[in-house]
Amino acid sequence: MDPVTILLSVIVILFLVKTYKDQKKQKYKNYPPGPKPLPLIGSLHMIDLQKPHYAFMKLSEEYGSVYSIQLGTEKMVVLCGYDTVKDALINHAEEIYERPYTALSARASNGNGVLFAHGENWKVMRRFTLSTLRDFGMGRRSIENKINEEAQCLIQELKSYKGEPFENMTIVTAAVANIIVSILLGDRFEYGDPTILKLMRIINENIRSFGSIMIRGKPESALYFHDDNLGVLVSDLFIAGMETTSTTLRWGLLLMIKNTEIQKKVQNEIDRVLGSAEPQTEHRKQMPYTDAVIHEIQRFANIVPLNLPHATVKDVTFRGYNIPKGTTIIPLLTSALRDKAYFEKPDEFYPEHFLDSKGNLKKNEAFIPFSLGKRSCAGENLAKMELFLFFTTLLQNFTFQAPPGAKLDLTPELGFTNAPLPHKICAIPRS
Repeated sequence: MDPVTILLSVIVILFLVKTYKDQKKQKYKNYPPGPKPLPLIGSLHMIDLQKPHYAFMKLSEEYGSVYSIQLGTEKMVVLCGYDTVKDALINHAEEIYERPYTALSARASNGNGVLFAHGENWKVMRRFTLSTLRDFGMGRRSIENKINEEAQCLIQELKSYKGEPFENMTIVTAAVANIIVSILLGDRFEYGDPTILKLMRIINENIRSFGSIMIRGKPESALYFHDDNLGVLVSDLFIAGMETTSTTLRWGLLLMIKNTEIQKKVQNEIDRVLGSAEPQTEHRKQMPYTDAVIHEIQRFANIVPLNLPHATVKDVTFRGYNIPKGTTIIPLLTSALRDKAYFEKPDEFYPEHFLDSKGNLKKNEAFIPFSLGKRSCAGENLAKMELFLFFTTLLQNFTFQAPPGAKLDLTPELGFTNAPLPHKICAIPRS
């Protein structure tokens, strides 16, 4: 190659490199501040993989409620505090509703279903999910009866232990899973059935692994209503409808054991309002203390601390910062549920967060365990019904205690959701 050609090639390469750097510089002009990343690993060294949400909260103290962080080679923006999260998911809903494209979500769903679907496919599947759940009785007396029937099956199972210690994860999860099974299949499984045990094991493994990897008939029918899409959708419904509700109930029992005086107050209200009658959702208005305790269980348990990740669908200016199209957004739910501006004792289990001076239920807008906006939990109403009916029935029939000599730990297990560590409890029948 002659010298002139070599010189021209070098000039072209230098020009292309400069152009790329200028474009990148322009793309990230006025980008949210954040820690300076290291080569290859970014800021992974600053994140405790056991408690990533705590690390994100800590960083917000230095960089503000909107900051950037690079994990590995991926840049993302973290949103902290209820006001900031609400601003993004409600006021900028049309710009920040996508899911990021990741190798893990592609392998898990390939863009199918509803949790990690994209674009028009997600819109179609969400509409279908909401209408189908309504058609199958969500929010109606029919599904309420199914929950109460399952709650009675759970009561009988717990009675079989006769007050002896048992590990509650399998049976509580199976009971909640049976609600989804009854909606989708019109049937239920016995708690020891190999089919439901396998189903629960697979979902639990997916939840755990996702958590560890992540911190790294109409014309549309032919396009969207195919086996792959519907298969992933059913899986999504099991994950969303089983894991989070059963985990919340398990936290509820653990917190009642840790706070015996609160457990007693709940039982006193149950006795006064219900006696031995079967609870119905209409009773919730007459039971403000029980309702407040359930709210506080959800807030304190902080089941999905990171939220599911969002992504920008176009370049967006948010709170004075420029965020490019396709940027992963982490609207940190734990920062809303533990927001000091909205909760008097954010790090304590304190049902009075949801009670006024007269003992009536008090709404708190920062209480967003189901997230906000276009990607909020589609099964929120079903979950609320399940939590009230299961929790009330359990405390109506049992007093929960720790096994003799046991020390119950409130440290959550590593995973995408904050689940209690394995532990045993005792269910003492109430006379």
